[in-house]
Amino acid sequence: MGKKNIDWANIGFGYIKTDYRYVSNYKNGAWDEGALITDDTINLSECACVFQYAQTCFEGLKAYTTEDGHIVTFRPDLNAERMMDSAARLEMPQFPKERFIDAITKVVAANADYVPPYGSGATLYIRPFMFGSDAIIGVKPANEYQFRVFTTPVGPYFKGGAKPITICVSDYDRAAPHGTGHVKAGLNYAMSLHAIMEAHRNGFDENMYLDAATRTHVEETGGANFIFVTKDNTVVTPKSDSILPSITRRSILYVAEHYLGLKTEERPVAFDEIKDFAECGLCGTAAVVSPVGKIVDHGREICLPSGMEKMGPVTQKLYDTLTGIQMGHIEAPEGWIHVIK
Repeated sequence: MGKKNIDWANIGFGYIKTDYRYVSNYKNGAWDEGALITDDTINLSECACVFQYAQTCFEGLKAYTTEDGHIVTFRPDLNAERMMDSAARLEMPQFPKERFIDAITKVVAANADYVPPYGSGATLYIRPFMFGSDAIIGVKPANEYQFRVFTTPVGPYFKGGAKPITICVSDYDRAAPHGTGHVKAGLNYAMSLHAIMEAHRNGFDENMYLDAATRTHVEETGGANFIFVTKDNTVVTPKSDSILPSITRRSILYVAEHYLGLKTEERPVAFDEIKDFAECGLCGTAAVVSPVGKIVDHGREICLPSGMEKMGPVTQKLYDTLTGIQMGHIEAPEGWIHVIK
C-alpha cells in the first residue's frame, strides 16, 4: 500500500472519510475491548442522552510525518488526561489513559496511507469523542456510552502564511465561574456558535471573551487560548479556572522558557493591560499559533505593535520552534513525541 491519491498541497481544513475508526462501548459498568471498524455511521435512539442533554466531550490532536519518515503524534497522554477530566465533570465514565493512547495508535496506523507526506504542510487530524448513547428522557446521566476515534487529512490552517487577524471583544460570556469552561465539552462550543457568526457578520475573525464575573480579565476565544508578549519579551498567558487548559499553550510556555530562554508568566491578565503588550496570538491544535494584529472593543481599536502584516518576532520563534519539534527538525523533550510507526 502507498499514500492515497490526494492532492495534499490543496486540501482544505475539512472532513475527508478515511478507512478505519476505533469504537468502544460502555455498558453494565465496563468498557468493552474496542475494535477498529470501517463503518463511519452511528445508529442511535432518537432519545439518546447526547441528543437530549448534550452529554458529550471530545479531543483534537494530529499525526505528522516527520523529516526522517516516521508517523508521530504530539503529547497524546495530555489529551487522554484532559478527556478524563472532561468525562468526570460531565458524569461520564473515564476512558483509561493507556487505552486512549492505544486507540490513537491503532487508528492512525490503520489509516497510515492518509497521513500526508512530510513537507506537504498537511497533517492527519485525529478526533476522539465520547457520548451518552442510550435513551434518557429524565434529566440524568446516560447508562451507556460510546467512545470513538476518527481521522481526517487536513491542509494547513493558513494557506499562504499566517496573516494577523482582527478580533473583537464579545458581549457574550463563554463560560460561567464554576461552570464547564475548563473541560472540552461539546456544549461549550455550541454556545459559542452564535457569537462567532455574529463576529464574522460584523467583519471580525474571532471573539475575545472576558471573564463572566467581572468582565475585566481576558479569558479565551471560542476555540483557542491567548498568548501575549510584553515589550521586554516576556510570554504571558491568562490563568483562569474557566478556560480550557490548552496542550499547545502549555507546550509553548515550556518552549519559551527552556528552548528560547524567555521569561514566562501564567497569571490573570487584565483587559486594560492589552494596550501595553507588543504581540498577541491565539494558540491551539489546528493552527498552532494565529497572530492577532488588532483588537476592537466596541469601536475602540487596540493595534498591536507587531502589526497586521506578519507574526511578531517572538511569536514567530515560538511557532517555528514548536512546529520544528513536532516535525522532527528539533529534538523534543522526553515523552512529547509518540511514534506510531
